Amino acid sequence: MKYLKYLLVGIFFGIVLTKSEAVSWYRIYEMFKFQSFHMYGIIGSAVITGAILLLITKKSKIKNSNGSVIKAPEKEKNIKSVLIGGTIFGLGWALCGACPGPMYILVGTGTFTMLIVIAAALLGTFCYGLLKHKLPH
Repeated sequence: MKYLKYLLVGIFFGIVLTKSEAVSWYRIYEMFKFQSFHMYGIIGSAVITGAILLLITKKSKIKNSNGSVIKAPEKEKNIKSVLIGGTIFGLGWALCGACPGPMYILVGTGTFTMLIVIAAALLGTFCYGLLKHKLPH
């Protein structure tokens, strides 16, 4: 019962992404071909909203569900690893037409081929865990 709030937030998030067409393969395809502003508008508004909420959280010292003050992590100093990781993430997004959140939403909407993509993402995460000590951080 204590996890019900997380389930409800997840359902709300799924509805918002579905209604805004952020899970649409066609919208993602348009974005990567620079043919439409739709996805850039969604992503841009999410970044702006996140930045505003982060500033509010820092100034107000808001606490998480465990009662401890929320702290933002320090900035990443190794830009090379961020660029490599972002490129791999973007290529995966372009190839399968979904990033991690929408993969689960698409399964919920009946696109069961996304189960293959989820399995591949989990396999990639497992491989990263095995190779983490050899990669630049």
